[in-house]
Amino acid sequence: MASCVAAMTLAGSRPASHAPGPVAASYSGHEQLSFHRRGARARVISASHRRTHHPSFVAEDEGVLEWLRGAAAALAIVAQISVSLPVNAVLYSPDTKVPRTGELALRRAIPANPNMKAIQESLEDISYLLRIPQRKPYGSMESDVKKSMKIAMDNKEAILGSIPAEHKEEGAKLYTSLLEEKGGFQTLLKYIKENDPDKLSIALASSLDTVAELELLQAPGLSFLLPQQYLEYPRLTGRGVVEFTVEKGDGSTFFPTGGGEPKSVATIQVIIDGYSAPLTAGNFAKLVLDGAYDGVTLKCASQAIIADNETGKNGYTVPLEVKPAGQFEPLYRTPLSIQDGELPVLPMSVYGAVAMAHSVDSDEYSSPTQFFFYLYDKRNSGLGGISFDEGQFSVFGYTTDGRDVLSQIKTGDKIRSAKLVQGRERLVLPSIAPEES
Repeated sequence: MASCVAAMTLAGSRPASHAPGPVAASYSGHEQLSFHRRGARARVISASHRRTHHPSFVAEDEGVLEWLRGAAAALAIVAQISVSLPVNAVLYSPDTKVPRTGELALRRAIPANPNMKAIQESLEDISYLLRIPQRKPYGSMESDVKKSMKIAMDNKEAILGSIPAEHKEEGAKLYTSLLEEKGGFQTLLKYIKENDPDKLSIALASSLDTVAELELLQAPGLSFLLPQQYLEYPRLTGRGVVEFTVEKGDGSTFFPTGGGEPKSVATIQVIIDGYSAPLTAGNFAKLVLDGAYDGVTLKCASQAIIADNETGKNGYTVPLEVKPAGQFEPLYRTPLSIQDGELPVLPMSVYGAVAMAHSVDSDEYSSPTQFFFYLYDKRNSGLGGISFDEGQFSVFGYTTDGRDVLSQIKTGDKIRSAKLVQGRERLVLPSIAPEES
């Protein structure tokens, strides 16, 4: 982009007295620019050897100098753009900002103690460093682990103090395992010293799981108040787990990618997140309890598996619900502008993301019943691997088990059953059904 800016500015700064002649006019725009630059250089050289003060020569020299000043100014502007503005201000390529797995997105979405978030970020840095090919920066990894250990030890009271009394004992055990037991910080340091990336990766996943468990204990409910007009909607005040049993519509079988016998049914597990999408996740959890998805046929689009059930039959609507990254609460009936740098806490640009379809009447509302699994494919995405529809749908969860099943689902396959296996105690069901036009 910088070279394009330079070319345009240089062309614009060239003195009008040096307009292209018949020969230059037959060249392309790029060739014309090169032609005039060569001509200007020749004139500068020849002028430097002439000692005449003829008015025409003086005027030409001044024109050349003016052109050079303009060229220098253009290059200075390009340099300033390249140095002072971040890359995402030019091309907006936020690869490092968007989690690429459902587990990572869910972990980042937990509204937990700032100390735990600092530990989480340091450990995730190690995960990034492990992806560097060939020689690994083990020194940087060791620093990250020691930084996490210091945060944990210096802030023990704050970390454990933010856990409700009924979960204190469980939290203390998790804290101890993180600092001292197998799969914790000491294990990470051991594998870093041994320069063993494979064992380190496994131990790191265990440590991050422990961090997430501690964070969930610190987040007993919603950290924000819902708008008054949505208080009569079902809502999920934490996490829930939904288990789908799917079957082939044509009597064929699913093939486990990890080996094993083909089966006529398969299981898909989805974690739904009420911390970031309480209304959407709550409405979905209630529908699952009501058996609304049992026996529903699935249909496949280019990058989605859609529940082919009727929309709007329940007589109510659910607002579009998207929580922007860095914000305290979700936005309602307002899609995000990815071009302006807005990213959701729960991105759709993850394989196996689960979201509600739009209402048939308005994109400001979600369908009350129709959901879809999003089959993210970077090859069909925009700059930075961001889905073209990012921030436009109410994403409320991710497939955490059975992602390999998604690629085998075809139009006509069915959901045999959907069950809420965890999180029933987090589901709030108001006595009055929601009504909104």
